[in-house]
Amino acid sequence: VQLQASGGGLVQAGGSLRLSCAASGSTFSTYVMGWFRQAPGKEREFVAAWKGGSTRYADSVKGRFTISRDNAKKTVYLQINSLKPEDTAVYYCAAGRGTIYSQLPYPDEYDYWGQGTLVTVSS
Repeated sequence: VQLQASGGGLVQAGGSLRLSCAASGSTFSTYVMGWFRQAPGKEREFVAAWKGGSTRYADSVKGRFTISRDNAKKTVYLQINSLKPEDTAVYYCAAGRGTIYSQLPYPDEYDYWGQGTLVTVSS
């Protein structure tokens, strides 16, 4: 599976963005899909994931971020609302073949990664 993330950019605080992650391969619908982010000087952190119709979010983004997927388009989305300067980071999408729900927040549980898309939020 190859993943291509897009949709990042420069936005003012309070604004919105929709990130997309397009996947190749015929088995996209079987993969767990996740979004992570990495701010400068910080470790990669979990943002959101979709597994079998269930979603999971980091506490810091609940109520502001929404993950969705379109299996026909082989694409997963991350709608980001009410952006804050602390949301500034490179956002990565990831695919996991057998990631269980309790392990969704852990990067090592994913098998494939996109190249990342930069989101910069100005105050």
